[in-house]
Amino acid sequence: MQPISGRRFLNRTVPPHILTLILLSGLSALGMNVFLPSLPNMTVYFQTEYRTMQLSVALYLAANGALQILIGPLADKVGRRPVILWGLGLFLLATLGCIFAPTAEVFLIFRMLQAAVAVGVVLSRAAVRDMYAQDQAASMLGYVTMGMAVVPMIGPAIGGMLDEVFGWTANFWLLFGAGALTWAMTWADFGETAHKSGKTLVAQFREYPELLKSPRFWGYSLAAGFSSGAFFAYLGGAPFVGTVVYGMEPATMGIYFSAPALGYFAGNFLSGRFSMRIGINRMALWGSLIVCFGIALSLAIMVIGYGSAVSFFGFMVLVGLGNGLTIPNATAGALSVRPNLAATAAGLSGAIMLIGGAALSALAGAVLVPETAAVLLLVIMLITSAFGVAAICVVLWRERQLAGY
Repeated sequence: MQPISGRRFLNRTVPPHILTLILLSGLSALGMNVFLPSLPNMTVYFQTEYRTMQLSVALYLAANGALQILIGPLADKVGRRPVILWGLGLFLLATLGCIFAPTAEVFLIFRMLQAAVAVGVVLSRAAVRDMYAQDQAASMLGYVTMGMAVVPMIGPAIGGMLDEVFGWTANFWLLFGAGALTWAMTWADFGETAHKSGKTLVAQFREYPELLKSPRFWGYSLAAGFSSGAFFAYLGGAPFVGTVVYGMEPATMGIYFSAPALGYFAGNFLSGRFSMRIGINRMALWGSLIVCFGIALSLAIMVIGYGSAVSFFGFMVLVGLGNGLTIPNATAGALSVRPNLAATAAGLSGAIMLIGGAALSALAGAVLVPETAAVLLLVIMLITSAFGVAAICVVLWRERQLAGY
């Protein structure tokens, strides 16, 4: 098969170029975190409480996860391309709604509608699995999400600077511009990668039990879900820790906040480079262990009284590194349990990851208080990441069972 990087660019009669897949994945990441340094100022603008504005993270993740359950079967039925184009169109309209929202409640409604951008991350992954076998798909997903990792690396820093110069709405104008560019690129370059199933949506949904009965699917999905769940808890609590506990301005907070993305970039590079050689299971296990180790080390330093903004945010690089190893490999595993249901598996696996992430993000935002915020957030993250290690161990156990030893 023609290498993904060698496909003709801006030709919608052939499968998409890697740049288009990176844009689709990156837009979702940008929508998740570019405005986070602005949350304190948005709280003042809408004359509400921080925990109310923090719901813009949790509700977005919950809506994103719920939509992924629908996106997968729909894309298996009608194809990847039309679902992506309609989803991005809704994202653009919702972004305008966020910009002009008169109240926090209206803003949160449009923020939930922005979750339509989930079509990008779900179907870019499904497209890779359409074109490649399991281990090679893990490698290609590593490269795609390595490019995507640049977005959360620079997004909060850019968002913090835009907030200081132009106000919080500048972040959403940035999202609108990026969304319009991604829609245009998808229209011009994304050739269909899937054979339409021809089944009704009801028939597509009836195939969910085929996935849900698989211990390997659950193991892979929960490994990715718990590993990334530690990061989602960080998304919900780190802005509070940075601004309230350590007194950071939005621009400074944005720079510190980007620390996990440095590790995520490196982890995805290693996945792209070594997944075919080492295998997805060992890569996912090592990633889960690294996430646990990084959080435990940060917590230990905090507990003995040497914690600081540098240690709190610095060790998040290891959380990003571990996620960069775990997520592409566990995702490729989940999509390979039933290759004929790749988009359905991508949607369901993503929903498990994001709905859990929404709960953890909301929990972190609700329970943190200035006196114990950093320690409590790290405890939540550590417990979550430990479950991720247990989940990938279930996969290894099941693999041994299937191999007969």
